[in-house]
Amino acid sequence: MSFTILIADDEPDIRDYLSVTLQDLGYRTLTARDGLEALAMVAAEAPDLVLLDWRMPRLDGLEVCRRLKENEDTRLIPVVIVTAIDGLESRIRGIEAGADDFLTKPLNERQLVARVRTALRLKRAVDVKLGDLRRIRDHFARFVPEAVKRLVALDPAAPALAKRERDVSVLFVDLSGYTTLSEALDPGALNALVERYFSSFLDGIQEGGGDINETAGDGFMAIFEDRDPRAHAGRAVDTALDLLARAQRLNRESGPAPLTIHMGINSGPALVGATRFEGARGIRWTFTASGVVTILAARLAAAAGLNQLFVGPETVVRVGNRYEVRAAETATLGQVPEGVQAYQVLGPRLRLD
Repeated sequence: MSFTILIADDEPDIRDYLSVTLQDLGYRTLTARDGLEALAMVAAEAPDLVLLDWRMPRLDGLEVCRRLKENEDTRLIPVVIVTAIDGLESRIRGIEAGADDFLTKPLNERQLVARVRTALRLKRAVDVKLGDLRRIRDHFARFVPEAVKRLVALDPAAPALAKRERDVSVLFVDLSGYTTLSEALDPGALNALVERYFSSFLDGIQEGGGDINETAGDGFMAIFEDRDPRAHAGRAVDTALDLLARAQRLNRESGPAPLTIHMGINSGPALVGATRFEGARGIRWTFTASGVVTILAARLAAAAGLNQLFVGPETVVRVGNRYEVRAAETATLGQVPEGVQAYQVLGPRLRLD
């Protein structure tokens, strides 16, 4: 592995000596004549190690070190201060600025090589550990709703995950005939088929601004939010219609084992946030929307027929006349509470301009 070392010193002879010595050891070197040039070079190409002269024009080495250590993108780059100034007080100032090590002029080549190799060995160990942590983070991120990622990014130390009331539109999508397919296909083939459909559906949900937060073997739940209640209701309906089109397209491509879906949408206030389950063997967290709005959306999906989308009355009010809808027959509503009128969305309303 080839390391890049930035040498910042206003004395050409020292720059040349350090550069030649380190290149002979197999390192790639960059050189800067002052502190500002050093910062610009780090911004353009982050090195693996910085050797900083203490006294430089325009910006001294201590200030360069301080700025590098205050920057989230550069704070882990090791910095070695090169100085003719000796003494405890000077070392303390350097440590307070964030220096990782020191080299005293006149330079001793054995000491230089030892300091550089030690700094780079530690840098490599840190990089390996950070790489492992990123891979772990990226792996678990696949199982985390986008809403949680956004909240954690806003405040990693104390993300606002507690449940609070928000106005949302909730979409439930269920696969029809899943049990029949599970009896006809081996588990691997069934899983591959479902993954193919759900991968396409995930794209549709994300393109529509929704967030999948609950999944099961044969369905999932997505939440849509917006400052304008009409906007998230419209996006939920648009997305559901897009999922119908995706399912039909996949069915044409899938041959003898097509899947059909039935969906339900409801809009209104729900408690959105983290739910904590604590058992004898550990704690589990989920992030979801709960309440009457969510329950009705699930029941609307259960009541919908093959390739049908049922929506609740509040959703219909919010989307206005954008869609062709018709009242669902009471006999088909099953678990939908008595007195709640469900509507089937047939498609976008044709506009005659």
